[in-house]
Amino acid sequence: MRFVLVLSMLLSPGFAMAATSNVFTSREDAVALVSQSNTPNATQRLALDFHLAPGWHIYWSYAGDAGFPPAVTLAAPAAAGPLAFPPPALLVQPPVTDYVVSGHAVLPFQAMQVGNTVAADVNWLVCSDICIPQQAHFTLALDGGPSPQAGLFAAPAVVASPFAATIDADGVLHVEGPSAADVKSARFFPDAANEIVNGAPQRLSFTATGLTLRLTRPAQPAALSGVLELTDKSVAMAALTITPRPVGAVSHAPTWLLAFLGGLILNLMPCVFPILALKAFSILKLGAGPSVRREALGYGAGVVASMVALGALLLGLRALGDAAGWGFQFQSPVFVAVIAWVIFAASLSLAGLAEFRAPAGLGRVPATGSFGTGILAVVVATPCTAPFMGAALAAALSGPATDAILIFAALGLGLAAPVLLMAAAPWLARFLPRPGAWMLTLQRVLALPMLATFGWLAWILYRQTGLHGLALLVGGAVFLLLTLHRPRTQPLALAALALLVFLKPAPLAALSLPGASAYSAAGLAALRAQNRPVFIDLTAAWCVTCLVNESTTLTAPAVQAAFQAHHVAVLVGDWTDKNPAISALLAQSHAAGVPLYLYYPPGADTPQQLPQVLTPGLVLTALASTPATPPPAAPMPAPGG
Repeated sequence: MRFVLVLSMLLSPGFAMAATSNVFTSREDAVALVSQSNTPNATQRLALDFHLAPGWHIYWSYAGDAGFPPAVTLAAPAAAGPLAFPPPALLVQPPVTDYVVSGHAVLPFQAMQVGNTVAADVNWLVCSDICIPQQAHFTLALDGGPSPQAGLFAAPAVVASPFAATIDADGVLHVEGPSAADVKSARFFPDAANEIVNGAPQRLSFTATGLTLRLTRPAQPAALSGVLELTDKSVAMAALTITPRPVGAVSHAPTWLLAFLGGLILNLMPCVFPILALKAFSILKLGAGPSVRREALGYGAGVVASMVALGALLLGLRALGDAAGWGFQFQSPVFVAVIAWVIFAASLSLAGLAEFRAPAGLGRVPATGSFGTGILAVVVATPCTAPFMGAALAAALSGPATDAILIFAALGLGLAAPVLLMAAAPWLARFLPRPGAWMLTLQRVLALPMLATFGWLAWILYRQTGLHGLALLVGGAVFLLLTLHRPRTQPLALAALALLVFLKPAPLAALSLPGASAYSAAGLAALRAQNRPVFIDLTAAWCVTCLVNESTTLTAPAVQAAFQAHHVAVLVGDWTDKNPAISALLAQSHAAGVPLYLYYPPGADTPQQLPQVLTPGLVLTALASTPATPPPAAPMPAPGG
């Protein structure tokens, strides 16, 4: 391989003549320092000339999520300006997205105070399946006369854009001029970090005056500049440098405010409302005394502390390389079983069948029960957050850790807000209904949605572990029923936890839609290679939003008929249990968790990402870009391989 690389350099036009340095060679690459002119001059145009072996690459001026670009240092008194790079290519290796250069790459730069000889130290990183740091010392003699390397400097591969460009507050890049007849695909590459989310899809569309590219930007983005690559129908590509002008006011609330509002709305969800009612009953029994503030603050502290702890755990797992997403804890059968028993015990309490007593030590700690109720509210709220928290959670998982913790804290404050209002103004408790017999009736009514939540968790556990896990859960629930209504035997309930050691995963068949196949990266690639439209549904049994969307939209007759009319291949990824392929696609799509809905029109390089709350109209609008066609002539291979 080294011989081939050296031979390719020597056979390059004019390479065997002067105005080139010694050549560094390895099995990965061959590199030299070349000059545009062979005549000594105080200001000289030089370049690093890379010939990279197949499958190997170096990094662009901004490497992306990992890596670093080549760096050159000239011996004093000479000084080197910044390197210019050819157009980059996108390299996605979830959860990392990089910008790379491969093949034959010329990196020109301006050199000042150059004499008859140029000495340069160069460092770079060359990568394939592994990365190898390399360095070399180059010596280039300028002996006079024309340089055979001048042709390498003739036509820059990246040119200034002739089109006016703007970027609005929602991250939509508008470029005036190019039309659908001119452009097949487009990709924007940022000049620096924190301008866009590197791995997020970039949705291309067209207006009457040009094209738009929807970029995903961090919560506090830097100024935007970079290279826009436009590919036409003949696969010819133009690379344009652009610095779009910001336009428009911010059209959305700050991320922390979205998180607070999302947490506030969560109180109305069936997962959380019974817990809130349970806390309201305890406040009603206290009347309007000072103990109301203590109970409210205890609940609020439990909610905020547990929400921040859950977010910190998630961030820590992702930092360690685990592709965990929001709701990851429900992928553990042990966690599901424990929470199901806690919910069942709470339903027994609401129904008046159990009375809980805190241990003697904890009983002397103020608001211990309220703090625990706050933790329970956070635990059961997690699967319900998707409709309101998608943008905020995505920002939390892609931004700095300090910003992420603030977002999780804001979510917790929103969830705790109705009860914390009592702490801020205890006199409001006077306006609550007085305790009475009606409370017992309402408590028993609220026990029903709690029992339904237990049934839902039992179904999740059944999908994860099969019948033996379900039998174990029901047996533990019966044991709780027989012991919790007798205070002296309550410690025996802890024995039910010992049964968890027998929970072994034995997952059932994945969740599916009519006519759908299981998602796999290889199956998706095969379908796209056949120019087949593909709709991807990433879901989980514990995701409430997923189940609602599937029952109201994805199984709707109009949507199913549209899938058939357009011959859309539907792939379902079941994330009920851990699945590296699904985790990788979530990371690549910059999604905090499920649900995730992607639609690949035929020939599209990037998918359309649909909202987390689906309607039939949204799906039908996305499919409208694909004309109804006859079915494929040949049978399609199974995409699950």
